[in-house]
Amino acid sequence: MAKSPTRPGLPAPSSVVERIVLVPQRTAPALARISAAAPGAAASAAAPAYMILRTNEVDPYDVPMPRSAVPPIGAPAAAAPAAAKPAPVGDKFGGTDRKAAKLSTGNGAIEVFADVAELIKTLPSKAAMKKHKPKIGTDAGSGRVTEEQRDVRVRGFIYAASREGDNDFHVMLGRDPAKKPMYFNMEISGLPPAGAKSLARIKKVRDDYKTFFTTPHVPKLKLPGMSYDFYDPPIPVEVEGSLFFDMTHASGAGPGPQSLHKDIPTIWEIHPVTKITFEP
Repeated sequence: MAKSPTRPGLPAPSSVVERIVLVPQRTAPALARISAAAPGAAASAAAPAYMILRTNEVDPYDVPMPRSAVPPIGAPAAAAPAAAKPAPVGDKFGGTDRKAAKLSTGNGAIEVFADVAELIKTLPSKAAMKKHKPKIGTDAGSGRVTEEQRDVRVRGFIYAASREGDNDFHVMLGRDPAKKPMYFNMEISGLPPAGAKSLARIKKVRDDYKTFFTTPHVPKLKLPGMSYDFYDPPIPVEVEGSLFFDMTHASGAGPGPQSLHKDIPTIWEIHPVTKITFEP
């Protein structure tokens, strides 16, 4: 497991509350990929471990979380200190802002990008989207506009993630650590209602995400809570999903932990993620 105290993408040391090693629960295809990448080594030996750095960093529009209110990694929600903001229970989406758009998917052909920076170059500006005609609302019935019908596939690395009050996971997708830092929010969505066209795909992604953060032989989830977890080294992934403009945060600061915020150039997101492959 890499120890890289000075690399980009790590949290402020003063924000770190807890450190714990994550040895992910890997599927058979994932182990096969790892074995192929390290010929002659057993998959279990070649498979990397990650350090989870739990912090008290939250999105800039959220109430600051004192260090004493951050629950331990892997603890059930009920074990969180009384002062902590309670995490959602279950998997259902619990929000209202642009609910119709967030729980639907685009209808475009998949566009493939090798890098987060390449994807970001193709996105309309915040100014243009704020002046969009028809106007983009933030009510629950606000559906996808033409620019949000794009479906994309991109490779990157998960640097940090948190669980939001609406039961989405904010996941900060970044570039290769050797490149100039740039991060982009993607969302592992809470589940839509029964009967929704997108339900099966969104549920599969959420299940795959939860599986990766479950420790083998010790079935305890190490999912992020209401403050950000960072990962060292960052976790390589390939994701697919639909582009989404976060109109709710078109004014003021957008999502993301304080330590990464200066390198998050857009409030566009992949939302929802419709496929995720860990360690591709």
